[in-house]
Amino acid sequence: MELAKMREVCARQEEVLRFERFDQDVVWELGQLMVEQMRRRGQNLCVAIWSLTGYTLFQYAAAGTTVNNQNWMGRKFNAVRLMERSSLASRAVAEMTGEGVPECGLDTREYVFCGGGFPIRLKSGELVGVALASGLPDVQDHGFLIDCLQKYLGVEAPTIE
Repeated sequence: MELAKMREVCARQEEVLRFERFDQDVVWELGQLMVEQMRRRGQNLCVAIWSLTGYTLFQYAAAGTTVNNQNWMGRKFNAVRLMERSSLASRAVAEMTGEGVPECGLDTREYVFCGGGFPIRLKSGELVGVALASGLPDVQDHGFLIDCLQKYLGVEAPTIE
């Protein structure tokens, strides 16, 4: 997919996939749905929902995942929190502008611009958390999160081919 189109689709997803509320019940329900979807698809992922402070609200690591998947999620989380957009959108922008993690003055051990981190926003626009996935190629990690969020919220968002 063309990078500008990818960024446009990500922006639209971020507009559509917003929550009425975000509390422990929502986290538990969404987290369970993520694990159910992963199992239904036969995918072994590490999935998580973190608050903006970095506090782990929900995390599940399937067989075959390692602490490296958790490290990738941490780097994706940092990118979402800093840029306030999905980590895949940050990848698209970085590739379009040539301003990747190092060019932004960031440490590659702490940040990564690739799919698998998605901002959790309230309908008001307030950023309240981050949904994370690691274990597939980055566009597929992003797609997994989008599928789960659509299912949980009962809405349709554009998808990346």
